[in-house]
Amino acid sequence: MGWTVDDIPSQEGRIAVVTGANIGLGFETSRALAQKGATVVMACRNRSRGEAARRQLLEEGLTGLDLLELDLADLRSVDRAIDVLNDQYGHLDLLLNNAGVMAPPRQLSPQGHELQFAVNHLGHMALTQGLFPLMASQTDARIVTVTSGAQYFGAIRWDDLNWSQGYDRYGAYGQSKLANVMFALELHNRLQDDNSSVKSLAAHPGIARTNLQPAALASGGNRWEALAYRLMDPLFQTAVMGALPQLHAATAPSAQSGEHYGPSQFGGLRGSPSQCRIAPTALDPSSRQRLWALSEQLIRA
Repeated sequence: MGWTVDDIPSQEGRIAVVTGANIGLGFETSRALAQKGATVVMACRNRSRGEAARRQLLEEGLTGLDLLELDLADLRSVDRAIDVLNDQYGHLDLLLNNAGVMAPPRQLSPQGHELQFAVNHLGHMALTQGLFPLMASQTDARIVTVTSGAQYFGAIRWDDLNWSQGYDRYGAYGQSKLANVMFALELHNRLQDDNSSVKSLAAHPGIARTNLQPAALASGGNRWEALAYRLMDPLFQTAVMGALPQLHAATAPSAQSGEHYGPSQFGGLRGSPSQCRIAPTALDPSSRQRLWALSEQLIRA
């Protein structure tokens, strides 16, 4: 039998921030960490939905659940969240960069960035950089960035990151998910160069049944896309199973910085977590460094 939530070691005394914690993978990740004794900061865009999710977990008998308002699309909101976390917590042990949007019509963030790139990549990179001082001196501190199988067909549109021409919503999604794993690996290398004990890992859920697919279908209104999802439905695994790779990356004693975890069966679509392949573009140091430098410019602009 593969690795399960039961294999998570005690998280007593540890503080975790989970983005997108009110639904899907983030909700299941928050539940599992709280069950193991962690204080979980549920970082959510919508305060009322976040509070409803927190209340559900409290009603299950869990404790140590805090709520943080965070809109990753808006870098000003990210800055406010960083200030709150630095003011309220003396340290941070786990950061799970989990939240994401998938395949909406073209939209721009308040800072003028394509929404998927802004939420999935830039917001998480800014959050990670702002929270790192809380993690630097902790034992076994880990940053887990959640990507997806879309990384394998993703490409960075270096000359048009915002897809101002020829917008393709799944192409932009693939770009953002490739950026996630590139960020995780480049962060790992930089942490190693600085002799830091903080670990950076990546994880993807395979095909998990979450809110992302219905939201993408509703925004697209494409009957062929809807048919494709229906045909693939038997392959979808639960959000509980989809959360296992990121939980493994965040807690398993064997998981090491620079590793990437995903489901072990059906070509990475479903199953228990195991190490999995990384998109070739993300293995290129020059591409990772280029993306890092460009992303920093966009965050600071």
